[in-house]
Amino acid sequence: QVHLVESGGGLVQPGGSLRLSCAPSGTIYSINRVGWFRRDPGKQRELVATISNDGSTNYADAVKGRFTISRDNAKNTLSLQMDGLKPEDSAVYYCNFHQQMGMLGYDYWGQGTQVTVSS
Repeated sequence: QVHLVESGGGLVQPGGSLRLSCAPSGTIYSINRVGWFRRDPGKQRELVATISNDGSTNYADAVKGRFTISRDNAKNTLSLQMDGLKPEDSAVYYCNFHQQMGMLGYDYWGQGTQVTVSS
């Protein structure tokens, strides 16, 4: 069973930066989109950013201009550079690899990494 391994969360002051990374433990075929989601306790999971195979990106309005998603296709790794962090960015962040094989789709999720923005 392949799973996603995340790293890079932690505690940072407002205005600071963090970089999250994610890599699969094995090979996942037919990935057509990868991304980051987050969930605050008591809230639903929300999209942060995604990047498709053609390189197109999509960001939540709340993080546009502050966060940058990137993908290393050779290493099959995913990163999220977070700058200008705000307390409302505090959440558990999850990476996601979406596999699409014809009509069948499957989502792989990381275990989650805590990001806390506080002074």
